[in-house]
This record gives sequence, structure tokens and C-alpha cells, in this order.
Amino acid sequence: MVAKHIIVSILVICPFLLFAQASSSSDSTTQQSTLSPRRQRALAKRERINKLIEQEDEGALVFNKQWAIGLKLNTDGYSFYYEHGKYKTIKRTNLWWLEIGEKKQHNQQKVTPEPTVTNYPGYSIVSVGNNYVYGKENNFYQVKLGFGRQILIGGKGTSNGVAVSATYGGGLTLGLVKPYYVQVLDSTSQTEIADIKYDDNPTEFLDPTLIVGSSGFSKGLDKMTVVPGLHARGSIRFDYGRFRETLSALEVGFNADYYAKKVTIMAQNPNHNLFLNVYLAFVFGGRK
Repeated sequence: MVAKHIIVSILVICPFLLFAQASSSSDSTTQQSTLSPRRQRALAKRERINKLIEQEDEGALVFNKQWAIGLKLNTDGYSFYYEHGKYKTIKRTNLWWLEIGEKKQHNQQKVTPEPTVTNYPGYSIVSVGNNYVYGKENNFYQVKLGFGRQILIGGKGTSNGVAVSATYGGGLTLGLVKPYYVQVLDSTSQTEIADIKYDDNPTEFLDPTLIVGSSGFSKGLDKMTVVPGLHARGSIRFDYGRFRETLSALEVGFNADYYAKKVTIMAQNPNHNLFLNVYLAFVFGGRK
């Protein structure tokens, strides 16, 4: 008798359970289909990131390589660089980079020259030359080729947080020294203009009353000299969204550059072999 009641209860309850399950599944499907395309993409992206986190927790490499371009604002200039990275382990990435930049000194400032007036019979011409840096003896550019590593030190397993890494390395440097030219008036006629560098005539080069303006970037390229050297760098990188295919990061670090001979940038400043600076870099790239 008891068995009979149990069988009857099962026969009565089962249809309701099946109906409820079907209704729930239908509601879930309907709810998902009513989501906006943007919301659906966000959910798919979150699910993908969660899977990557699970894979990494199991010891798998979720990316193989990365690339990035960066703008470095140094305390003594600026530079641009391209960086290529190869993931070796979850925490360690090998890096190669090519960097091009210019070094400046703290006391160099651009000056707007006074207008010059050239008198002719019946008329006069007023002209203003290019801005110039007073007392600048050389432009100093660098091309760096380096190798290093990036070590993950914080943020492992975070989907939207900030991953913190330490980077370090060094390599070869070519310093490119280009004489800086200014245009000056002839001290006698006050009309003829000549392009001179510091070594040509230090007195006229440093006389602001004679300077018309800078001679332009191309002047002095044929007299550029190369100074070999070495460089090293170290930094802390803050990577926003480590499991995204798009790389977006901020980097704070230091540079050390040593050259085979002393380089002069400003005529009235001491020359140096060793240049030290700190920098802030904006880094953008991708991962595969």
C-alpha cells in the first residue's frame, strides 16, 4: 500500500519538475537573447579571461609573445622605443628593445630672436629667425639595442586588476653628436648672415646681439660623429589587464648610459661620460 502511494506521488510530481526545468531553461535562453550585443560581448570576454586564469593556475602559458611601443619622458630628454617579448614561464619574459632618443640638459631653453631689419632704397624688410637654444654646442642623440627580462612580482590571477612587474636589462648604445649651428649677423656690416658652430667663433656664437636664429636641423648632419657606449635600465611596470590581448601599461624606472668619451651638450656646462636619469613611460602593444 505504501509503495502504491509512493508511485502515485512520483507520477504526480515528475511532470511539475520537468515543466519547471523547461520553464527555467526557457527563461534563461530568453534572458540571454534579450541582452544587448555589447553586454553579450562583455560576458564572453569575462568568460574567456576566467578560462585563461584557470589555465595559468594549472601551470600553462596563456600567451607566447608580446610587442609594445613606448614613449619615455626622461629627466634629461625623451625617447621612443619598440619592445619585443617572449614568454618563458608564467612569471618570466625575455625582452629585446630598440630605442631612439635625444638627451638634453636642464639649463637649455629656447629663445625667440629679435626681429632684424634690412634696409633697401625705398623700403625695408623685417624678418624673424628660427627659435634657438642659447649656448648649445651639440645635439646629442642615442640609438640603443638592448636585452633584458620582465619578472611578474604581483597581480597573478587578476582579470581586471593591475599586474606589477620588474624589468631590467642593458645593451649597446650609439651616441650621435651633431654640431649645433646658429645664424649670426656679420659684426661689421650687420647685414650678411653666416651659419656658425661654437668651434668656429665662440665669441660670436655666444653673443645674443648677433644671433638671428638657429640654422635648422639639417645643418651639421655632415659633421655628425658617433660615440659608442653601453646602457642599462631598470623599472617597475604597471600592466592594466594582464589577460587582455591589448597591452596597456605605465612604467617608472631609471637609465644609465656610459660612453667611450666625454660628450658636451651645452658650451658652458661640464662634459660627461656617464648620464643618469629617471623616466616615466607610456607603453602600448599587444599579446599573442
